[in-house]
Amino acid sequence: MDYSKAKQYILGRMGKEVPLDFRYHNLRHSLDVLQAAERLAPSENIAGKDLDLLKTAALFHDSGFIFQYGSNEPIGCEIARQSLPDFGYEEADIEKICGMIMATAIPQNPKNKLEQVLCDADLDYLGRDDFEIIADTLLEELKLKGKEFTREEWIAFQLNFMGKHKYFTETARKLRDAKKSENIEKLKQSITGGQK
Repeated sequence: MDYSKAKQYILGRMGKEVPLDFRYHNLRHSLDVLQAAERLAPSENIAGKDLDLLKTAALFHDSGFIFQYGSNEPIGCEIARQSLPDFGYEEADIEKICGMIMATAIPQNPKNKLEQVLCDADLDYLGRDDFEIIADTLLEELKLKGKEFTREEWIAFQLNFMGKHKYFTETARKLRDAKKSENIEKLKQSITGGQK
């Protein structure tokens, strides 16, 4: 199993083939999710081959956006199934990777530890200092895709999403819950206070 070659392959495709109006779901997001997964893995006792499978899933999880905007996860799995055998990945490992990719579909539905870690890595930014910057790229992307929001609608959309969201792993909860609560409070204050 050659993880580094698989990484090179999918980063090359994401960099060239994801449309430019994807301001959030792009190569930068895939690398961000990879870093978050690598941060969470040691505390969740994920190492060795499982860590390579997790990292592969992180890189492939949004590759379906190469072909379409909605319901991208099954297409990401198809890309993984078609390309990963070329890098020495066995069928059982590819199915584990596909399980992780499918778990990231909203609403997230992880069935095991690897899937939980990838789901938490995918939405890691909700509990970070750069939350607002990243959220703005998602808003820009949605606008470019024809979904218009007033400022109030966008804040309500985010509050609704973040209110339902929960991190699955203990590590992510320890790392991100407090800041996520702060980010929620800031959004609520921006409604009442009129500041952004």
